[in-house]
Amino acid sequence: MLDFAILGLLSESPMHGYELRKELVTKLGSIRAAISYGSLYPTLRRLQAAGLITEAGQSDRGSEAVPALTSRRGRVVYKITAEGKERFAELIAQAGPETYDDAGFGVHFAFFARTDRATRLRILEGRRRRVEERREGMRDVLARAAERLDAYTLELQRHGLEAAEREVRWLEELIANERSGRAPDGAVKPRDENQGG
Repeated sequence: MLDFAILGLLSESPMHGYELRKELVTKLGSIRAAISYGSLYPTLRRLQAAGLITEAGQSDRGSEAVPALTSRRGRVVYKITAEGKERFAELIAQAGPETYDDAGFGVHFAFFARTDRATRLRILEGRRRRVEERREGMRDVLARAAERLDAYTLELQRHGLEAAEREVRWLEELIANERSGRAPDGAVKPRDENQGG
């Protein structure tokens, strides 16, 4: 998922490692609270070795100021290659079971504005099924074992059940919006490549 997020960000603009980490935390903060340089730089090296990204010159970025905590000496600016754009397009079109899990869903959702409506719907519906299964499992545990659980474990189970119920409602609202062609409230309408826009 980190590959997908990095390619997505670099398809918007060339960036150096500090900027990438900052943007990843901003875009995926609730999913990956701490994206370390220890995971970022090996991923960048691997993407570069695969020909999906390359080093860019400062002229590729314009004349931005150097952010604090970085130095001109060691800064490498990365940009996406044509192969990287193709790979990102493949990844963004995926709507299989890996996109229904917590991290996979969160990363795909962060790039929904660049995903076509049919793919968004498949991912949202798959995620809803996954969360409904989780919710039913929690209901089953509470129905069968509530009397055997201590008060804190019981409260944790109830909290998980309430969170799953809230997420199902949220997903149902998003699915209804997608089917009617509306973007979520307050959001810029996602680009729908199937409608030529």
